[in-house]
Amino acid sequence: MKDLPIETNESYAPHVALLAVQVMFGSAPILGKFALLAFPPLAIVGFRVAGAALAFYFLQRFRGSLRLEKRSHYLYFALFACFGVIFNQLLFFKGLSLTTATNTSLLAVMIPVFAILVSVVIGNDKLTLLKIIGTILAGGGVVYLIDPANASFSSATTQGDILIILNSLSYATYVAISKKLITHYGALKSIAWLFLFASIVNIPVGLFSLSTVDVSQVSSSAWLAVAAIVIFPTILAYYWNAWALARVEPSIVAVYIYLQPLIGTLLAIFILGEAWKPRIFLAMALIFTGVFLVTRKRKREVISKL
Repeated sequence: MKDLPIETNESYAPHVALLAVQVMFGSAPILGKFALLAFPPLAIVGFRVAGAALAFYFLQRFRGSLRLEKRSHYLYFALFACFGVIFNQLLFFKGLSLTTATNTSLLAVMIPVFAILVSVVIGNDKLTLLKIIGTILAGGGVVYLIDPANASFSSATTQGDILIILNSLSYATYVAISKKLITHYGALKSIAWLFLFASIVNIPVGLFSLSTVDVSQVSSSAWLAVAAIVIFPTILAYYWNAWALARVEPSIVAVYIYLQPLIGTLLAIFILGEAWKPRIFLAMALIFTGVFLVTRKRKREVISKL
């Protein structure tokens, strides 16, 4: 007689969380449009990291100790902070200033590919045919949505393009290598240390950038936009992303990134009044099909036999 695991709705929770994460990350460009009217990009990064570090620090202290079990774990979380926040944010904004938004969106397609490759190499994931096909389909949907004809890969953008590729590799590496410790310590303590270490670099850089701004002249709408960026695409998105990463394979977390351009496009249409693109429907079908294939579970194996 076989003893099989009972299916519950809880198995869908990480997917709901990851979908919410992409909605919040997808809202970042919309909120950023308003914040960038008053603040330079690196100042916004400083606000994001400082706000998240404070929030997660006090939440974790309220819940319990921040202490990690081994000294080596502090070094690991410092490494995660470098890849997941410090290098990720600085490379992205610097790269964006040296290349086009279209190039940036197209090159970001490499994040799930890098994440799966790194994760497979270090043994945190398994490469399957469905994951390969799903990643290609979802990536193809993103490329079709953005339209490569609008890209301009030339010597004028080469430096920026390289930085965006490095940004993609940086974030993908964080997703791939952080799973074991995040699973061990839980999302809250893990993200608290992630942002505490990131604040050592990002806050001073943000303050230096902020020195060029007369904060007394900043409008309330710009401050509200910054507050929304700190709360939604930073605090909530990073926490839920880590929470899901502790429960599913890195490849699943990575492939959901393909929903961001689609969500960003839909939000731009409904909030900013941008025109509908007929190609959005085929792109949507490709992206959702790809995500479904990567996240589809194989038949569960027997846990024990009586």
